[in-house]
Amino acid sequence: MNKAARTKQFIIERVAPVFNKQGYAGTALSDIEVATGLSKGAIYGNFGNKDALALACFDHNIKPLQKGLIRAIASPGTAIDKLKASIDFYRNHFDEVAQSGGCPLMNTSTEADDTLPFLKEKVQQSIKNWQHELSSLVTEGKREGLVTAAIDADKFAISAIALIEGGILLAKAMDKASYFYQALDRLDELIEELTEEELTKER
Repeated sequence: MNKAARTKQFIIERVAPVFNKQGYAGTALSDIEVATGLSKGAIYGNFGNKDALALACFDHNIKPLQKGLIRAIASPGTAIDKLKASIDFYRNHFDEVAQSGGCPLMNTSTEADDTLPFLKEKVQQSIKNWQHELSSLVTEGKREGLVTAAIDADKFAISAIALIEGGILLAKAMDKASYFYQALDRLDELIEELTEEELTKER
């Protein structure tokens, strides 16, 4: 990594947590300067403008969640095991997410909804990718003979994402992690329901 790349990475690592906690509109140039110790010229000399820096920071903030999902999908076992592993990832890392200001996907989507189309596109693509991965696991479960054929894989994926993101929102708003864990408990129940009919057939 050359000096220019190292400088850009340094700026991203310092500013990404600020964007996640304060949002795009709430993060002023002075906040970026304080976080990095760099001048306006040095910052925008590397990123051109605040929009470009915000996009890079979103990618940085979302990466740990994406990597966690990838590891869960790559874990050994059946498709159901992998679904459970993906839920366990969020369960085991909630404290880290909460301390960093909440889920970057949720935070960015809330702010970008009507005012920041360039960020909204990033959010939409991330959600589509997440939905695709979860839906693919359900479809894989059908091929394995573990998931009921009538289950709509896309609807399950959307419900799973809604429970995870909604649980984080409630937990942050109420300052109670139990709201998040209850949402995940319900998601565990939905995963069990995927297999109920197939288990009944086996009996």
